[in-house]
Amino acid sequence: MQLKWLDDFLVLAAERSFTRAAELRHVTHPAFGRRIRALEAWAGTPLVERDGGGPVRLTPAGQAFVETAGQMARNLAQSHGELQAIAGRQARTVTLATGRTLSRTVVADLLVRLRPQLGDGELRIITRSLAAAVDELQRGEADFSLIYHHPTLVVPLDARQFAHLTVATDRLVPLARADASGAPVFRFGAAGSDAAAAAAVPYIAYSRSLALGRLVEDHLANHRAAPRLKQLVECDSPDAHLEYALRGLGVTWLPWSMAHAETQAGRLALAGDKRMEIRFDVRMYRPKRRLGPLAEALWAQMARR
Repeated sequence: MQLKWLDDFLVLAAERSFTRAAELRHVTHPAFGRRIRALEAWAGTPLVERDGGGPVRLTPAGQAFVETAGQMARNLAQSHGELQAIAGRQARTVTLATGRTLSRTVVADLLVRLRPQLGDGELRIITRSLAAAVDELQRGEADFSLIYHHPTLVVPLDARQFAHLTVATDRLVPLARADASGAPVFRFGAAGSDAAAAAAVPYIAYSRSLALGRLVEDHLANHRAAPRLKQLVECDSPDAHLEYALRGLGVTWLPWSMAHAETQAGRLALAGDKRMEIRFDVRMYRPKRRLGPLAEALWAQMARR
């Protein structure tokens, strides 16, 4: 049996969707299905009912195996951590899994605060998608995961096994290049019936695989005042979004922590009002088990915020 099959099964049991579970595990749907079938072959019995309709249901054997698989994964993660501690690596190095945008904004602010606690230690920062950052934490390959928190975003971390701190709040704001008078070169039309008659605004979209993309997509889909947009480009790099907006290609939603300097300098301007803003928190997650001395010192400092 391959250890990754356990993680596959646990994600499937949590999501109840082969498509969503495959996305979170970063494999194609067919490949994910083959791995689940391989696990069932090892188990000698079906773990998932395949009737083709509705959410995935576990067989009685699958339901019984969820707890066993979870305990096995936790034990392996703990053993991995203990072995690293014995080797001394955890005493000197702390690993943080986070997103590219957060590494540029919130992590940069945290580093200023945490530098005294680091001493001769090292904070190793690895950038991942939200799902991958969570996966790194669950597998014990990261001490902390710094991720977005919003009702739209599902974070499959068991509160019995993981703790969190809210370390920042932020908001996504719609921005476009500012003209000579400081006004946006693109502006959303009026809400309600007038919005239907307003010209569509060029729009720079995120990929839905990105957490920011899911936040914006959900907001636009469920807001009655959503403007008419004409998607010009899709890109999964917020840094590229910032550059495209500065070049006047269209409107995009950017974290205020990332874009406020350009806005205050008069290079970007708000394309919509506060109804179009999307507020979210940034949370730091950790296992509830004891971490290394440096990781515990950093956590204690963050908790004093």
